[in-house]
Amino acid sequence: MTNDPFANYKDSPIAPSTNCFAVQPSDDEGLPVPTKALYVGQAGDVMLLALRSASPVLFANVPAGTILDVRAQAVHATGTTASDIVGLA
Repeated sequence: MTNDPFANYKDSPIAPSTNCFAVQPSDDEGLPVPTKALYVGQAGDVMLLALRSASPVLFANVPAGTILDVRAQAVHATGTTASDIVGLA
């Protein structure tokens, strides 16, 4: 087990991510946990629902390697053409 010198510090939205997971865009399922950001591995559009939004929003033409600094609760399949998306939480 790795010794974490920051284990006693409280997490915050601007702290580095401690949980990363592959995102499978879905029109029916939300993300397992809200993100601090999304990493987009392959370029394209990302249709997401932000944590406190009522409607999804389109991030168009997101370049490969971009980190979208947004707290997302879902990434929709409809409208998302980007791939290799990683949730950073």
